[in-house]
Amino acid sequence: MPGPRKLDPSSSPRALLGAELRHRREEAGLSQTELGAPLFVSGSFIGQLESGVRRMQMDQAEKFDEVLGADGFFVRNCAALKKSKYPDHFAEAAEAEARATTIKEYAPQLIPGLLQSEAYARAVFREYQPTAVASAIDDLVAARLERARLLADPTQPMLWAVLDEAVLRRTVGGPEVMSGALHHVAALVQQHRIIVQVLPFSAGGHAAMGGGLKLMAFPDAPPLAYLDGLGAGQLLDDPGTVSKYELTYDLVVASAISRAASLALIESVAEDYENEAQRF
Repeated sequence: MPGPRKLDPSSSPRALLGAELRHRREEAGLSQTELGAPLFVSGSFIGQLESGVRRMQMDQAEKFDEVLGADGFFVRNCAALKKSKYPDHFAEAAEAEARATTIKEYAPQLIPGLLQSEAYARAVFREYQPTAVASAIDDLVAARLERARLLADPTQPMLWAVLDEAVLRRTVGGPEVMSGALHHVAALVQQHRIIVQVLPFSAGGHAAMGGGLKLMAFPDAPPLAYLDGLGAGQLLDDPGTVSKYELTYDLVVASAISRAASLALIESVAEDYENEAQRF
């Protein structure tokens, strides 16, 4: 089994803290589980901090300084991690997403952020914030498109999305925006960059009716599950809980139509939107 990945401490504040935490823990002769005990967190959580998957919080930094005799190192450097272009409820998940090698997502209402076209993202944010000034919407769209640059790499992360049929049928931004958005998703599928399936209305009830689900796997840290809600989100690392949501995703996949049928449906609906837009 390969050892822990060597983090480049100069690459980011998170990498710096992770590398230093691992160094000081090993120097103190503590296992990840032993270091986690005073903080009431699991050894897996400590591993995720060390690998840069999770963000260190200030109360954790204070405890690490105390337990490891770090003379305030973690508190001083933890502040740099507080800056994020994402909402508080999603910031840690977005940062973990950037380190994931595999992302599996069930989207019940909207095209997933990583797959959104610019016009679609703009329409979504305008619905969320109808009275926001244009520059604020511009910043949100720019952050979302920057996230999507993860897919510029030809192989990683491997992204597998299951879209509820409602994602295709809900007209966000009008027919022209929807046509472009669905053609964008179809193009990524045709380029063999992503895997997409559609969960049709005809499937009836299914295992993920409670909301959106994202699963993330990493080369050197335990997997995470992210549950998406209205202006809220939950990032989960408990192995038993993550395993439960992995089963949920598998059940959703089992109810979805094939990849070929999904692509054909996405393209067909996109063309319908295109024809509708041309009538007006």
